[in-house]
Amino acid sequence: MSRLSRRKFLVTSGLTAMGAVILHGCGTDNATSNIEQVEPIDMGENAPEITSAKLGFIALTDASPLIIALEKGFFAKYGMTDVEVLKQASWPVTRDNIELGSAGGGIDGAHILTPMPYQMTLGTTTNQPVPMYILARLNTNGQAISVSNAFPDVGLQTPERLQEAVAQANADGRDFTAAMTFPGGTHDLWMRYWLSANGVNPISSGASVVPVPPPQMVANMRTNTMDTFCVGEPWNAQLVNQGEGYSALVTGELWNDHPEKAFALRQDWVDQNPNAARALLMAVLEAQQWCDRPENVEEMCQIVSQNRWFRVPFDDIIERSRGNIDFGTGRVEENFAYSMKFWRDNASYPFKSHDLWFLTENIRWGYIPADTDTQALVDQVNREDLWREAAEALEVPADQIPSSPSRGVETFFDGTTFDPEDPQAYLDGLEFKRI
Repeated sequence: MSRLSRRKFLVTSGLTAMGAVILHGCGTDNATSNIEQVEPIDMGENAPEITSAKLGFIALTDASPLIIALEKGFFAKYGMTDVEVLKQASWPVTRDNIELGSAGGGIDGAHILTPMPYQMTLGTTTNQPVPMYILARLNTNGQAISVSNAFPDVGLQTPERLQEAVAQANADGRDFTAAMTFPGGTHDLWMRYWLSANGVNPISSGASVVPVPPPQMVANMRTNTMDTFCVGEPWNAQLVNQGEGYSALVTGELWNDHPEKAFALRQDWVDQNPNAARALLMAVLEAQQWCDRPENVEEMCQIVSQNRWFRVPFDDIIERSRGNIDFGTGRVEENFAYSMKFWRDNASYPFKSHDLWFLTENIRWGYIPADTDTQALVDQVNREDLWREAAEALEVPADQIPSSPSRGVETFFDGTTFDPEDPQAYLDGLEFKRI
């Protein structure tokens, strides 16, 4: 019997049931924030049809653009004067509140794991299909895989050591427990890819991959309820700062400049309010540019660390946001090339080729049907065309707007390549898969 079945995680399904309560509880926090007053611009014929929107976020550093867009007055600048940015307890709560929509007491869109809008559009994780649009990528890189101190010397590519850790857990009569944040989400895929590349089959090798909300990761590691987890910051840094574990790797080492979170909205909301959607997107893009400037990093971390947002010590956020990674093993990287990016190197642009990889991996692990027309689905959900319109309205320099919706062939840390022109060849070449 696995340890998951013998011990309860600190977070329970009760959090999901409380989602709507938590969502509205955070609304009052926003009312007390010191939102900067900026001079609104005349949007002319592109003035928003409505001025309000409800957007969700999880307490992760890559949610910063939404928070900064509110706090620095960027939403109001483009005519969206009544935007609420509301904390969600978990990714399932985010999903459920988007399904409700603001008219039903939920939210219109969110900072979200990139695969989730596709799962929702297909209806594989919702009561019924909830068509979604991805309008921007919020960041690249910036996640990590952390490991318990009980299993030292596990790293990016240490197959023997990782297999020994699994065997050690099994010898204790339990599974090696690997936590991620949502089935089929980015953290799940990074974890499964890493395990597989190191010779550990995530579905039949004595390792269990289980979902846990991001803010509960460190607490569960502290109580020995998990052996490794994949999550965004600041939770990996907090684990190191508390001496409860170490970072085996940052995910940029798995796949350099990999896509991560997305800014997504319900399709019906965008279709009914195209100008308002454009205004929201312009504000988010400007916030991403602001967050990526080195001179703004400290202020960004001071803002998001506050109780109304993350409720996390500033010291747990600042250094990795600066690109300085203390792995907790004696390895320290300064100005690390694999640190989180919000804007530079096309971090904000939602490449369709990247979404195609996420869908291929979801097929690999059985989260969506193998016969899914992935290219048609990407064309439906990924609205890179709206991103281009917003970028041009912001007068983004032409050299910062990709010429193609494909970034081309991608190469992973183990030498595997993904050609978006032939996803099936990639899938056929993988050793471990559920399909």
